Amino acid sequence: MRFFDILFSGIALLVLAPILLIIILFLRLSGEGEIFFIQKRVGKEGKLFSLYKFATMLKNSEKIGTGTITIKDDPRILPFGKFLRKTKLNELPQLINVLIGDMSIIGPRPQAQRNFDAYGENVRNNITLVRPGLSGIGSIIFRNEEEIMGNHNNSNKFYDEVIMPYKGDLELWYIKNKSLFLYFYLIISTIIVILFSKNKFISMMYNDFPIPPEKLKKWI
Repeated sequence: MRFFDILFSGIALLVLAPILLIIILFLRLSGEGEIFFIQKRVGKEGKLFSLYKFATMLKNSEKIGTGTITIKDDPRILPFGKFLRKTKLNELPQLINVLIGDMSIIGPRPQAQRNFDAYGENVRNNITLVRPGLSGIGSIIFRNEEEIMGNHNNSNKFYDEVIMPYKGDLELWYIKNKSLFLYFYLIISTIIVILFSKNKFISMMYNDFPIPPEKLKKWI
């Protein structure tokens, strides 16, 4: 799969170069003038790496409000940042992470240390066996995570006690079923989710797909 990671990320960076340049220019001339948001994330073998995103929030946003957790209509999000986040264009710089080997196109979503520590020990031990992904089953199922978080008063507690345990189940499921077929299936699923905001078809092909807890069923 590393071959396809290099191939797809390289082609994507070349094809999307005009769009990337337009976004860079717009970010430089708007908001706070910041182009990239760089944050340490936990990667393969538990090693920290610098993850790249287009800047969508106020500077030092991880030290304000809900920290590394983002909710719907988060006041830290800049106007243009809201568009980038909704379209997932803010994630495109991670193609560089994929190209240099920090990440894969598909894999467990890399977490900041605080969020990674919210996983159970078994999940932490297994997730670090593989490269984290630009997209993955957790990203697809929780595509509307900010909306879910925005409907709970104690967002940090809900994140730690409800969302992260289920995310952990999803990532373990991915690692158990990891294959070239699933790799391409989740790439296609990601495109469909971005375009049509649907995800129910994903679980229909697998009998062992993790069942969400009651508190999440209405959302996912």
